[in-house]
Amino acid sequence: MSEPQDAGARRPVVLRGGLVLTLDDARRVLPGADVLVVDDRIAAVGPDLDVPEGTTEIDARGGIVMPGMIDTHRHMWQTAMRGYGADWTLTQYFVWYYLESGKHFRPQDVRAGNLLAAVEAIDAGVTTTVDWSHGLQTTGHAEAAVDALRAVPGRFVLAYGNIQQAPWEWATSADFQAFARRHIDAADDLLGFQIAFDVTGDPAFPEKAAYEAARELGVPVTTHAGVWGATNDDGIRLAHEAGFLDESSVFVHAATLSADSYHRIAATGGSVSVSTESEQSAGQGYPPTWALRAHDIPVSLSMDTSVWWSGDLFSAMRTTLGADRSREHFEAHAKGETVTHVSLRAQQVVEWATRGGARALGRDRDLGSLETGKKADIVLLKNDHSPVSFPLLNPYGHVAFQAQRGDVHTVLVDGRVVKRDHRLVGIDLEGVQREVEATVEHLRSALGEEAWEKGMNPDVPETSILDNPYTYTGYRSASTHGR
Repeated sequence: MSEPQDAGARRPVVLRGGLVLTLDDARRVLPGADVLVVDDRIAAVGPDLDVPEGTTEIDARGGIVMPGMIDTHRHMWQTAMRGYGADWTLTQYFVWYYLESGKHFRPQDVRAGNLLAAVEAIDAGVTTTVDWSHGLQTTGHAEAAVDALRAVPGRFVLAYGNIQQAPWEWATSADFQAFARRHIDAADDLLGFQIAFDVTGDPAFPEKAAYEAARELGVPVTTHAGVWGATNDDGIRLAHEAGFLDESSVFVHAATLSADSYHRIAATGGSVSVSTESEQSAGQGYPPTWALRAHDIPVSLSMDTSVWWSGDLFSAMRTTLGADRSREHFEAHAKGETVTHVSLRAQQVVEWATRGGARALGRDRDLGSLETGKKADIVLLKNDHSPVSFPLLNPYGHVAFQAQRGDVHTVLVDGRVVKRDHRLVGIDLEGVQREVEATVEHLRSALGEEAWEKGMNPDVPETSILDNPYTYTGYRSASTHGR
């Protein structure tokens, strides 16, 4: 859905005179500095840089130049349903997608959602997004997902999943294996591959076959862990005891785990993708950054799904700071104490939104900071028409608490300008809208008007939902079914 970019889009680019948040190991903050991009790499960072003839110059004065943000868990295929489930609980989400309506999504509907989510991501300065794509009922759906990601000039990771079938079935099927090997062979710097499935805690550990498939393919596993009523410590323990956990493992939410699970994650080098807006609202558990910090577990940030929440990481940073500090105050007050110095700082959540994501994806060698030789995924926050843009005193605090997607002035991905002067470059937004509208029309027709309206304000069907939403397994436990 992207159009050919003009020849200038690949010329050297320099962002002049901005306040540069390098996010390098020294956490350098460089006022009035330039960032020079040549081809797909950062060629230099510093004041008054000499640049090659013909370089495109972008005025960054009065703005913040920072690394592109990285979202490590977004169900992109659901984005055509933006806001539909604003008043849902997690149970109602499970009912709608797992039991009732998820099966109505055709390949073109997955494509439409992915297109909209991908465009929205780069518009908001999210240059890399993990497509936690658990709506892939067939490899035809998966091909449509990839087609959409390839059509948008961002950086993506397809995390292949299928909520309509058991992971030990789809991950070992001939169709999936052929699809995975074809796309792993074709994978490049702009499109990676993961396997996405959840572990119920069944002592028989049927998910072992899916882990083995991932290991044979040589790709990471991302899993929703520590989700109230769905996944628990047993799933972490089983995967750890079987030797499947390592530094590539990404655990989403991890909000209701015990210290035992956190120790296992920390010991094997895995990381946690925290979706604070989701955890606060849907019921997975309290956003766990306070516990992750205590166990020194690496953190990245994610937005989960636009069926409920915003699709930008400014909201993620802001809500994460609020949730973590709220917990710290709450714990202190319960003991009759007062917090006089907060533990989680604005700088840390900006790092989680950039370097944290790069580390989770095994890309910290070339993404997540503005350093010579790294990939040129860059965001300029600048809005000359907003009174919120000045004064610029604490840059990390400004990014975390003051900035928003409307302040994203310029975005570069892999050295290409994909947004400039607050406008997307080379994106047929009207074409994306047409595809999304066709998906909404299809789903509305497939459900019927009464069901469509009820879906936005649902009752929980008493006889068709278990606390454990994974209908492909009959496993029952005290933690996944009501006491």
